[in-house]
Amino acid sequence: HTSMTSVAAAGARALWHRFPRRLASTSASPPVVSEVRDSVARVTLANPKQRNSLSLETLRLLESTLNKHADDSAVRAVLLRSDGPVFSSGHHLREMDQGEALRRDVMSQCSRLMLRLHSLPLPVIAQVSGLATAAGCQLVVSCDLAVAASSARFATPGVKIGLFCSTPAVALARSVNGKMAMRMLLTGEPITAQEALASGLVSHVAEDADLEATTETLVAMVTRHSRPVVAMGKQTFYQQVKLPRDEAYRLCESTMLANLRLPDAQEGIAAFLEKRQPNWSHSDKEVVEKQK
Repeated sequence: HTSMTSVAAAGARALWHRFPRRLASTSASPPVVSEVRDSVARVTLANPKQRNSLSLETLRLLESTLNKHADDSAVRAVLLRSDGPVFSSGHHLREMDQGEALRRDVMSQCSRLMLRLHSLPLPVIAQVSGLATAAGCQLVVSCDLAVAASSARFATPGVKIGLFCSTPAVALARSVNGKMAMRMLLTGEPITAQEALASGLVSHVAEDADLEATTETLVAMVTRHSRPVVAMGKQTFYQQVKLPRDEAYRLCESTMLANLRLPDAQEGIAAFLEKRQPNWSHSDKEVVEKQK
């Protein structure tokens, strides 16, 4: 018994040391940076010294950055990536040791960010290299699509230090099959990129050397479509999956009728019938038909 306890304690200490030990950086370099290029907002977790931990500062900056790009009509998608060998180590554990008020702020802000990823009127694509753990894994799962390097790993290791990954479990349970979700949550051990693909945690896996090229190809495929059509479809998708089947059909019937009133739907149908490429207006103003 003493031997097993010692091994467990050593494992917990080893895991703890993998997480950032200092509070979020207050240096001039922000933990999140972004740029818009080719109609894509490229958002980067840029604090590799802190293993791209999701401190309160980082969570707030991520949300405000997403909101800024959502308001930019020239942006068609968001690409979320990271600097360094760790995609994100999850919550900044030193913040979890700074009192109840800060813990509440962190948890509330994290939930707001994850919900915002779903409500954002833009596709969000994660490009994952390295390790994504705890809330960092939750961040990946909460994106609409995720491309992982073949060497990437995913884990919800909180149970090893007595902090069960309950909030990451919300995202996991809605994307990953139940047995895999519980395997990750109960063992705390990482899964491979191929296991993540098979269970639905990510949508694509690429060889490490091909990660960027594979992601850019996917981004190009997503951004070639009409922005308001994609926004309407994404919003409805996440609404209907929560509904009983009959209610989901009623919602989607209504959505498709509204979609047909968009200029780009009418342009797309005309282009198909005329055997030409559509010329999207990206207008969200519905066309009012004359009574026949």
